[in-house]
Amino acid sequence: MRKIVASLFISLDGVVEAPETWHFPYFNDEMGAVVSSLSETADAMLLGRKTYQMFAGYWPNVGPDEEMGPLMNETPKLVVSTTLDKVDEWQNSTLLQGDPFEALTALKNEPGKNLNTVGSITLVRSLLRAKVLDELHLLIHPIAVGHGERLFDEGETQPLELVSSTTFSTGVLHTVYRPA
Repeated sequence: MRKIVASLFISLDGVVEAPETWHFPYFNDEMGAVVSSLSETADAMLLGRKTYQMFAGYWPNVGPDEEMGPLMNETPKLVVSTTLDKVDEWQNSTLLQGDPFEALTALKNEPGKNLNTVGSITLVRSLLRAKVLDELHLLIHPIAVGHGERLFDEGETQPLELVSSTTFSTGVLHTVYRPA
């Protein structure tokens, strides 16, 4: 059975917005290995509207020789949105039709590798609330950003169970949770 797996860069104060502005000083081979491992266990990316539109404005213009270009462009992308009518700006993108949680539950029962959620903060929250997210990988950076969107906003309590944790030499913690 496939799993839906989300992974996020997150600060000590819970900020997940714009990690490109604060996370790079902590990126090393240990983190790269985790990111690579997660992408190797998946055969599709699951994206929310905002992340899809941001990525679709960048990745199609990246050449095949650039790092991450082939992975991002060739991997099938499943887009969850109630406001988009089409997702033809980026190759291998499909807009999930109908109730997204029913569609995702059906996809989980099909053969294949995991469905990895990239970014997509609102989608991750929705997946947790709908109880269809199977694993949450947090790469907790030793920095308090002080501003920006946080993973957990006001809302219902989300009990999680710690599956594993690893400390990198940079002080980043890689924690893996599943719904409790």
